[in-house]
Amino acid sequence: MKSLSFAALLAVQLAFAPVASAQLSRAESAMAKTIAAEKERSIALLERLVNQNSGSLNLEGVEKVGAMMRAELEPLGFTVTWKPMRETGRAGHLIATHRGKPDGKRLLLIAHLDTVFEPDSPFQRFERMGDLAKGPGAGDDKGGMVVALAALRAMHAAGTLKDANIEFHMTGDEEDAGDPIEIARADLIAAGKRSDVALCFEGLIRENGADMSSVARRSSESWTVTATGKPGHSSGIFSAAAGDGAIYELARVIHRFRTELPEPNLTFNVGLVAGGEQAALDEGKIRASASGKTNIIASTAIARGDLRTLSAEQAERVKAKMAAIVADHAPGTSATLAFDPGGYPAMAPTDGNRALLVRLNAVNRDLGLPEMAALDPLKRGAADISFVAPFVDSLAGLGAYSTGDHGPEETVDLPSIARQATRAAILMSRLAAEKR
Repeated sequence: MKSLSFAALLAVQLAFAPVASAQLSRAESAMAKTIAAEKERSIALLERLVNQNSGSLNLEGVEKVGAMMRAELEPLGFTVTWKPMRETGRAGHLIATHRGKPDGKRLLLIAHLDTVFEPDSPFQRFERMGDLAKGPGAGDDKGGMVVALAALRAMHAAGTLKDANIEFHMTGDEEDAGDPIEIARADLIAAGKRSDVALCFEGLIRENGADMSSVARRSSESWTVTATGKPGHSSGIFSAAAGDGAIYELARVIHRFRTELPEPNLTFNVGLVAGGEQAALDEGKIRASASGKTNIIASTAIARGDLRTLSAEQAERVKAKMAAIVADHAPGTSATLAFDPGGYPAMAPTDGNRALLVRLNAVNRDLGLPEMAALDPLKRGAADISFVAPFVDSLAGLGAYSTGDHGPEETVDLPSIARQATRAAILMSRLAAEKR
């Protein structure tokens, strides 16, 4: 017998086995049925979104995806605003607001309009393969936006959206944030400060076939170490007059990072190195040029890398260790450490976040689904929810399940859209009905 998708299986359960969903209210059962019935509508929307290129630097393309989302949200009673961000070098953000009962909990939904695939990428079109579909952003994060919309449509049809207070922020530069970040994320941070719950619709992760949830995500910051030495003839290297040279100094720093910094939930990558008689980074700090000779002591050496931590406290402590290592110079050398502005903060694993996962698992039990464990934060990158996590209880990973994200094999599991939308619709309806 051919296996049924989640949407089809849920529809059968709801129609013929009421006991299986005995814990669902009438409205919650109706939401599950709506999502199952609208499966093809959701997939068709995903196809339209994917086929519109919205690379972070394709400002017009991002705006077009925003217009497509506006057309879906306004009929549900949302007031939709486009917030231009050209001053940061990016298109802008779509902000949709639904006003409900004044004393009800305020929910913040987060997703993003942009992808890593710019117009010159050969990976441009949606391709369906049964229960799978390939396409740029099919999972990250156009699949997530479709999950959120499917949930909101179901809430609207069941009547649970009417009294809900929801802000839905869709950033246009999650994959390549605008500069300065303080302006690019100001609206999102302000929304986090006035909300009670934040739900991120980036992709679901599975481990050994089990759906996982995320109560924590690590930070992402970039750093540069620049070492300098005394130029001179190589025959004098290591002498009191010449010293060790810039490249040996840089190697010393990187080696001490590797041996002295490691601790749980911390990673620090070195992604770019250059050194010689002359060395410099390009404007974007992603390319380096260097020149030198074997018989000349290097006068400049540069390393670029990233730092990922699980909390602000850990970040502050590790940065202090890095600074101390850099300040302890080898003979005849100097070095500096600088962090780029605009990094992504950590989403720390708080009790409030864990409580939200407990609420989500109550939904899973009532749907007859397995409970979801918290994903190891080492297995997720940074995301926009981290900007609001210091101010509001947060939960991530509510989007569709996909594989190969950010590459030409990005593939979304289509049945996961209905599964995730059903979870989200019931969770949001329950949370929105509570008083602040």
